[in-house]
Amino acid sequence: MPQGDPGAVPQGATPVAPAPAAGAPRWERLHPVTPVLRSWRVLVLLLFLYAQERGRSAVDGRGLPGHVELLIALAALVGCVVVAVAASALAWRATRFTVDDEAVRLHSGVIGKRQRVARLDRLQAVDVVQPLVARLLGFAELRVEVAGGAGSQVRLAYLREADAQRLRNLLLARSAGLAFEGEAAPEAPEQQLVEVPFGRVAASVALSGAAVALVVVLVGLVVAAVTTGEAGLLLAAPAPLLGLAGSVWTALSKSANWRIATSPDGLRLRSGLLESRTQTVPPGRVQAVRLTQPLLWRPLGWWRVQVNVAGFAGEGQESQAASTLLPVATAGEAATVLALAMPALHDDLGAGGLGRGMRGTSPDGGWLVAPRAARWVDPVSWRRRGALVTEHALLLRRGRLRRELDVVPHERTQSLAVEQGPLQRRLGLATLALHSTPGPVRPRAEHLSAAQALALLDEQAGRARTARAAAGPERWMERAG
Repeated sequence: MPQGDPGAVPQGATPVAPAPAAGAPRWERLHPVTPVLRSWRVLVLLLFLYAQERGRSAVDGRGLPGHVELLIALAALVGCVVVAVAASALAWRATRFTVDDEAVRLHSGVIGKRQRVARLDRLQAVDVVQPLVARLLGFAELRVEVAGGAGSQVRLAYLREADAQRLRNLLLARSAGLAFEGEAAPEAPEQQLVEVPFGRVAASVALSGAAVALVVVLVGLVVAAVTTGEAGLLLAAPAPLLGLAGSVWTALSKSANWRIATSPDGLRLRSGLLESRTQTVPPGRVQAVRLTQPLLWRPLGWWRVQVNVAGFAGEGQESQAASTLLPVATAGEAATVLALAMPALHDDLGAGGLGRGMRGTSPDGGWLVAPRAARWVDPVSWRRRGALVTEHALLLRRGRLRRELDVVPHERTQSLAVEQGPLQRRLGLATLALHSTPGPVRPRAEHLSAAQALALLDEQAGRARTARAAAGPERWMERAG
């Protein structure tokens, strides 16, 4: 984070300022180096494909390419890169943005024009992302998440790192309704809360399903190569092996150097081994929380903490990374972060209450548990299924091999439904489904008795209605009506 006077513009940086209070908006362009930063991936991809083809040729005994073939390949490579840079340059020239008191406005498109408006009172998160090359050169991408699901994200890539940080401060201050003098918003102070050791991250990745599958595939390839005498099986790098290795590396690189800090503008998350990511989730924007404990993590007492935040839907692996509060944490760290995301929950549960949701199997503490008839549809983990309604949230637990605990604040419940399949109907069971924003948390109280599910539906609907009526303003630093 830049230190010192937040209004100072570092040497060589392009000032990013809000639109004037009156008159025409002040439109800004992204940094001119953007086309190059966007095109380097094309070069890396082409080099990788060429190296893979050469490796296959060597395995097949075709030998190394001649000088003519190398020149042709080099010319094709340079041509592809030039075309990619030219296309990115046209897109850069057609892109401009501005920030006013109400929204971020982005105009882009060469052939088809696109205009995007991200309202600041609907802002869900602001991320500063630095891919490896951009990080080395001092540039960053600003990602603005607003309520609206898939496709609602606004990306400004690339800006000078100092400009991206300053614009981030401005957006968070405007979103909070904070009054400040001048064009540059002050940076909110922060206090570090949790730092995940790299050794724990590496061990958690090694104990993940992708890593186990990678080891199994590698062992299978070695056995096949020894049995058949075909060493080329190892050099050809089959697609499943590359996919698993890529998944393991992505999990390790994105979870490394993970830190969480608290500040007046929300939770600040920093992470990344090669790509650096700084994410800020404003207060009250968390829609639901899930605590997960895979079977291999249980002896070590580790948990993963994920959230639903409106605006993170539909982005694949990127969405999964953005929806993670803690990639691997002790039970105490998970409870601390959960209490920070939902401050009233600790008072609701009292001492030991959260532990019953994370590890319990009984109705102790007021949990509504699945009846014995549920063993016919869920013979392994039916005893773990349960629901608990507190003053501020609904808690749902499930899973014996893979433990899960979902927490949904009452005011964030969008809708509810009771579902009943043919076998459930015959056994007198039903499922209560809560509809939250899209994300990793999909709350469901499965295989309750039909009477329990209907009673829980009525109670949760009433609590959600009351909680929404008492909710505070979207701009959390403004006083409520």
